[in-house]
Amino acid sequence: MKKLSEAELEIMHILWSHKNSLTSNQILNELSETRNWKLASVMTVLARMAEKGAVNCDRSTRTNFYSALVSEQEYKLAESETFLERLYDKSAKNLIACLYQGKRMSKENIQELREYLDSLEEKQ
Repeated sequence: MKKLSEAELEIMHILWSHKNSLTSNQILNELSETRNWKLASVMTVLARMAEKGAVNCDRSTRTNFYSALVSEQEYKLAESETFLERLYDKSAKNLIACLYQGKRMSKENIQELREYLDSLEEKQ
C-alpha cells in the first residue's frame, strides 16, 4: 500500500473508528472539527485514496459509501517497518536507544516496555 498523506490518514482514522461504511458528508462532518474543508475537497482526497487502494467506494446505491480496505493494524505495521528501515537500520533497539538518549522515555515507559517484552517471552 502506498503511503498516506496527513489528510488521508485523518480520513482513515475516521473510517477505522466506525464499523459501517460512511458517506462523504458523514466524513466531512467529522472532519469539520479539525479542518475547514468543503465537500469537493473531501471527494478529491477520497478519490486519491481509492486510487492508492486505501478505501473502497460502494456505488451500488444513489449514495456512495466509503470503507477502509486496509485495517489500522495493517497500515501501522507497514509504516512501522518502513520507519525502522529508513531511520534505524531495521532495528527496534536502535529506535529505543535513540528515544532513551534523547530523554524521550520516562521510567514508566521503560517499565511498560519491559513488562511487555517479558509477557512476549512468557507466551513463547
